[in-house]
Amino acid sequence: MDILVCILLFSGLFFLTAGSIGILRFPDFYSRLHPAGKLDTLGTLLALMGLALFSLHHFSLGALLTSLKIMLIIIFVFVASPTATHAIVDAGVRAGLAPWTKGEKRR
Repeated sequence: MDILVCILLFSGLFFLTAGSIGILRFPDFYSRLHPAGKLDTLGTLLALMGLALFSLHHFSLGALLTSLKIMLIIIFVFVASPTATHAIVDAGVRAGLAPWTKGEKRR
């Protein structure tokens, strides 16, 4: 059980770190939102699953309710993060931000 928790936590940390690096490395607004929407959601999902399993280490009613609350947070993040990313992209389109093209210099 502890090995599975460690694997979930470290893989969540890996995806969160990769998403942060992607946000810094990509050239424009739209491509930066891709790692923000995908990798951060997956990293958070994996890390919270690891925490939910860890809280069940000493099985009791309190631990079960804590894990249930963490699972509800996972569902909320899984629904809200892609929706927020879509709303941010829509705001960028409405503001007139042009996508990056290969001939442009990075800022």
